[in-house]
Amino acid sequence: MAAYEEQEYNKPFSIRTWAKMLPFFKPYKRYFFLTLGLNILLAGVDVIVPLFQSYAIDNFITLNTLEGLEKFTAAYVGIIVAQTVFVYLSVYAATTIEMNIGKDLKWAQFEHLQTLSFSYYNTTPVGYIHARVMSDTLRIAGMTAWGLVDMFWALVYVVSVFAIMLVLNAKLALIIILIVPCIALLTVYFQNKILKWNRKVRRINSQITSAYNEGITGVRTSKSMVIEKDNEEHFFERTRDMHKAASRSAKLNAIYIPTILFFSSVASAIVLARGGYMVQSEIMKLGTLSVFISYAVIIFEPIQQLARLLADLISCQANIERITDLLEQKPNITDRDDVILKYGDSFDPKRENWEKIHGDIVFDDVSFMYPDGKEYVLEHFNLHVPAGTNVAIVGETGAGKSTLVNLVGRFFEPTKGRILIDGIDYRERSQLWLHSQMGYVLQNPHLFSGTVRENIRYGRLDATDEEIESAAKSVSADLVVNKLDKGYDSDVGESGGRLSTGEKQLISFARAILANPSIFVLDEATASIDTQTEQLIQKATNHLLKGHTSFVIAHRLSTIRQADLILVVKDGKIIERGTHEELLEQKGYYYDLYSKQFEEESAMQIFEEESVK
Repeated sequence: MAAYEEQEYNKPFSIRTWAKMLPFFKPYKRYFFLTLGLNILLAGVDVIVPLFQSYAIDNFITLNTLEGLEKFTAAYVGIIVAQTVFVYLSVYAATTIEMNIGKDLKWAQFEHLQTLSFSYYNTTPVGYIHARVMSDTLRIAGMTAWGLVDMFWALVYVVSVFAIMLVLNAKLALIIILIVPCIALLTVYFQNKILKWNRKVRRINSQITSAYNEGITGVRTSKSMVIEKDNEEHFFERTRDMHKAASRSAKLNAIYIPTILFFSSVASAIVLARGGYMVQSEIMKLGTLSVFISYAVIIFEPIQQLARLLADLISCQANIERITDLLEQKPNITDRDDVILKYGDSFDPKRENWEKIHGDIVFDDVSFMYPDGKEYVLEHFNLHVPAGTNVAIVGETGAGKSTLVNLVGRFFEPTKGRILIDGIDYRERSQLWLHSQMGYVLQNPHLFSGTVRENIRYGRLDATDEEIESAAKSVSADLVVNKLDKGYDSDVGESGGRLSTGEKQLISFARAILANPSIFVLDEATASIDTQTEQLIQKATNHLLKGHTSFVIAHRLSTIRQADLILVVKDGKIIERGTHEELLEQKGYYYDLYSKQFEEESAMQIFEEESVK
C-alpha cells in the first residue's frame, strides 16, 4: 500500500489562517471572555499567594506572635476558595468551548464532504479524510479552549510577578530578569527543533491512519493475495519512522527541560545568596526574601509554558490549514444559484418544484474530456434515447464504458454540447432532482451497517414494511432474507460483510426497485455473482426495466441480447451501435467479442458438466 503524500504544512504563523476559524469561534465568544476574565483573576490569585507567605513570616514567625492570625487565616481561606471557584468555572467554560468547537468543526466537514464530487473521493484516501475530521479537529478544539487561555494566564502571571518583584526590591528583581533572556533563547532554539519533529510525527500519523484503514477494509484482498507480510512491513516501516521522529523529539525535551531547571536553580541560588546577605544586613525582611525565592522557583515555568504554547500555536496552524483545505474544496459539478433557489440543495430540497422525469434523453453534439485528460473521450456525439429504452454499453475492461453513464448521471458534465432530459438541458435543474430519480446498482454493491430492512428502506425512507418486502420479492431478495435468522431484521454487518456478493447485489436491487426511479443504471451489476443468482436478477430486471429508461453496462454479453440499443466502446470511443442482431450481422468488433465470450462460456459449461460426472 503506497503512502499518500499529503501537502506539507509548515508556513510561518499567519493571522489570516487563524481568522478562518472565527466563524466557529464566534458563537462561543461569551465563554471565551468568561475564561479570559477568570484567568486574569486566577493569575492575580496565584501572584498574591506568596505574599501571604511573606506576611506570615514577617508578622507571626519573626515576631513570635499569633496576634491577628484569625483574620489572616480567614483571608487566606477566602483566597483559596476564590481560587477553587475560578478554576471550576474556567474549566467548565474551556470544556464547553472545546466540545462545541470540536462538534461544529466535525459537522461542517461532514456536511461539506456530502457536497463534494466523486472525483475527490477517487483521489483522496479515506484515512486522510478521517485524520482531518478526527485528529486535526481534536487538536484545534483543544488548542483553542486550553492553549490560548493558558498563554493568556502565563503572560498575565509573568508580567504581574516581575512588577511585584520590582516594587519589593528592584536590585534583586533584576538578577532574575537578567536570566530570562537566556531561558528565552534556549526555549526558542529547542522549541523550533521540537516543533519540526512533532510536525513530522503528525504527518506520519496521518499516513499510518490511512494505512491502518486500508489494512482493515482490504483484509479480504490481503488474505486472498497472501500479502499480509508486505502489509505488515509497510505498516511497521511507517510506525518505525514515527517512533524515530517521536524519539528525537523526546531526546530534545530530555536536554531542554534539565537545562531550564539548571538555570532556574542558578537563579534561586543567586537570590538566596544575595537575599540572605541583604536580610543579614537588615536591608530586606525575611518574608520578602521568601517571596523572591518562591517567585524565582516558579517564574520560569510559565515562561517555558508561554514558549511551548507559542510553538504549539504555530504547529496547530498546520491542522487549521488541513481542515480549511478540505472545507475549501470545490465540487466539480455545481448548480447555478437560480437553480438552487427553485429546486433547493441536498440539505434543503424543494421537492414541490421537482418535475417528474419521463426518461427521454438526448446527447446533443456532446464532446467530453476528463478534467485531468488531454484528449476528448467523446467528440460531437449525438444520441437519442426515447423514454423506456433499454441501452446496453459493452466493451473490454478499461474501454471507458462508464463515461456515458457518468454523463447521464451528471457525475461529469459535457465539455461541449448539451444533454437534454425530457427536452430540457439537465443543467437547468438540480443534481438532487436528477439523482433522486435514478436507480443506480453497482458491480460492487455497498450496504450500510444495520438491518436488511433498513438497507432496502434507503431507497425510499417513507416506505412501509409491506412495500419493502414487496420490493425484495420482486427481485428474489426474499430468498436471501428467508435464510437469515431474524429475516428482514438481520444485521448485515459493516459494509454488508455478513452477506455474499450475490446476496448484497440482490439487496441493492431491492433498494433500487423500492425507489421506483425513472432511469435505471446497472453498472456491471451481474459481473461478480454466480450464474444462479444472475438468472434470478436477469428474470426480475427484464420485467422491471420495461417502461423505464435504462442503461446497462454489461460484462456478460448474453445478458443484453434483448436491449433496444447496444453501444460498443473501445479506447474510450463508441465504435459501433445497434441491436444485438444488427451488430452480429456487421461482423465487427461486437461480433468478435460475442463469439469469444460465447466460446469461453461454452467451454466453462462443458468443464462444469464433466466435473459433476
